[in-house]
Amino acid sequence: MDRRAGAGDPRPIGIFDSGVGGLTVVRAIRERLPMEPTIYVADLLHFPYGPRFQDEVRGFAIDIIRYLESRDVKLVVIACNTATAAALNHARELFEVPIVGVISPGAQAAVEATKNNRVGVISTEGTMRSQEYLHAIKEIDPMVGVYQKACPELVDIVEAGEADSPRAEEVLRRDLDDIVRLGADTLVLGCTHYPLLKPAITRLYPGSFQLVDSATTTAAKVERHLDHSRLRAAGAEPRHEILVTAVPHQFDRIAANIFGDAVHAQEVQLWEKQTT
Repeated sequence: MDRRAGAGDPRPIGIFDSGVGGLTVVRAIRERLPMEPTIYVADLLHFPYGPRFQDEVRGFAIDIIRYLESRDVKLVVIACNTATAAALNHARELFEVPIVGVISPGAQAAVEATKNNRVGVISTEGTMRSQEYLHAIKEIDPMVGVYQKACPELVDIVEAGEADSPRAEEVLRRDLDDIVRLGADTLVLGCTHYPLLKPAITRLYPGSFQLVDSATTTAAKVERHLDHSRLRAAGAEPRHEILVTAVPHQFDRIAANIFGDAVHAQEVQLWEKQTT
């Protein structure tokens, strides 16, 4: 196919996360690039990634990228901050397919958003331990103060479909207290599950933070890459697949809330089943 002649590149964009959170990135990509087909993999078999060791998460990520490569994707998005921190650099050395993570776009947006040079970052334990947000923000502007907080319970709340609930508000008050007292004017939602908590955060702290959503900033980076590499799709109605590595319990229901219509995830086996 001569893609330079304007025929477009109909291959899908591959996207993955440990659970439902990465669908916020899928939604942002679909909104920004409505002609692009997508394949999304939720690794429910190994959810959550946050508490796991980096080398373990890196192994899962490499296996998923290998599967997506076998599906002939034109670009891979690691729609998970923990997996981005653990695997992005290593994966770029292993694979020829272009790979985009979610940390760099979020860091850039945070530096551009802050007016008082105080940025809060909420994330999983794995992302915080990696210090990737701190390094990414300081590389852009060393004068920005970065206050990091691991908020693992928030991931469980979102996966349980309780993002806009009294339980979510209670945990957010506890987890954001230090960041509020330190005077941060910008809050990076450093986990792709967290954009679903925006209504609760805005209700609890109206006007306190400029919220930086890694989903929207990553979608913008994907668009720039496709344009630069002339990989945009054109023409036919795009096909979207949502795959899970273990039987989903509430996944379809929460996914439907994200997209506003029914979602039917299909199970895919990427690893040999463990025998007990």
